[in-house]
Amino acid sequence: MARIEVVMPQMGESITTGTITKWHKGPGDVIELDAILLEISTDKVESEIPSPIEGKIVELLYPEGATVDVGLPIAIIEDDLNAAVTAAPAAKPAAAPAKKEEAAPVAAASAPADVQTHNEEGFRFYTPLVKAMAKDAGIALSELANIKGSGAGGRVNKSDLEDYIANRGKTSAPAAAAKPAPAAAAPAAPVYSSKDRVEIIPMDNMRKAIARNMVASKQTSPHVNSIDEIDMTSLVKQREKIKNEFKKREGINLTYSHFVLYAIAQALKELPLVNSSVDGDNIVVKKDINLGCAVAVPGNGLVVPVIKNAGDLNLTGLARQVDILANKARTKKLTMDDLSGGTYTFTNNGSFGTLIATPVILQPQVGIFCTGVIKKRVMVMEDDSMAVRHMMYGTHTYDHRIIDGELGSKFLAQVKYHLENMKIEDLI
Repeated sequence: MARIEVVMPQMGESITTGTITKWHKGPGDVIELDAILLEISTDKVESEIPSPIEGKIVELLYPEGATVDVGLPIAIIEDDLNAAVTAAPAAKPAAAPAKKEEAAPVAAASAPADVQTHNEEGFRFYTPLVKAMAKDAGIALSELANIKGSGAGGRVNKSDLEDYIANRGKTSAPAAAAKPAPAAAAPAAPVYSSKDRVEIIPMDNMRKAIARNMVASKQTSPHVNSIDEIDMTSLVKQREKIKNEFKKREGINLTYSHFVLYAIAQALKELPLVNSSVDGDNIVVKKDINLGCAVAVPGNGLVVPVIKNAGDLNLTGLARQVDILANKARTKKLTMDDLSGGTYTFTNNGSFGTLIATPVILQPQVGIFCTGVIKKRVMVMEDDSMAVRHMMYGTHTYDHRIIDGELGSKFLAQVKYHLENMKIEDLI
């Protein structure tokens, strides 16, 4: 007999939790291999999760609405159709406040689910998230064992570890100064009454996750922005000549995003340090160029699927991959692989008519490139003549821990060079 624990999947490198939005099966139900077991949502995607085994569902460890750390068991399936069944967890109360930290199993019988397989030195237990964070910070198990936990049974949770990492290595202050007098209390959150002309809109789980990740990125990476204007006139004219033929041949609209993605890939080849991440005191330079491309999903914000090995693709190959991923995003068919492994990200705010934007880095990457709208402007040319040109602003936002202003600006200059000197017919 096989007893399979279905765990919360990681739908992207920067994702640490997922919210169960709907169970398609319940305890006692028989499910086929790859049949849809549940739906989950994160800040990046809403996805249907298939069953990894054919068998009988004997226990669901969390109710709909619960937010669970990546890697924790959420359901148990037996291949023995006569296996005993545990009742489903109670539904999450509608008025229950959302927890900021790891969601605990609802039923006491399932409480050990997040710790039984994570037994470490000294009989302490750690969730996969805490273990991964400790590994990334270079914290050994012996050091982790000395951290005082505030979770159930003294368990170290995410906040405990974040506080420890933030204060790690700092010398202890004198005892008298160890606990300074409390500062003036922060202003209380406003309380609105029925007389106030406001509308209260509770954040959904996706928006809450986006908020957490954006704050975490700003706290992790010192963001610097280099901005330049890019003359897109040549590309505008070339695209006009070839777009109908390209659409007829490929069934895909050739867009300016495809040109920018190609230019970014070339610049990453020339300046590979930008295609990296930070691991403690080490810089990890990625040999593969996997470009994340932000895609708008109506009613669900943005998702960032990843074009794998984008540096090996020509314009046509990039256009095909963008089209495939965009269609999967709109139909909620993106897989974990589609959202994982990104080494650098591109976002096009110009599609919303924005002139310039300064985006937030998608962790653990160290850079993101943003384009604004293409607009006609009168420009002074090298020979001092004046001409109407199709101009676009490009922003390179980068992590100042490892990318200084010189490298960040050189990368922007290379993207600009490739866009202004691109010959489309040679690249499709």
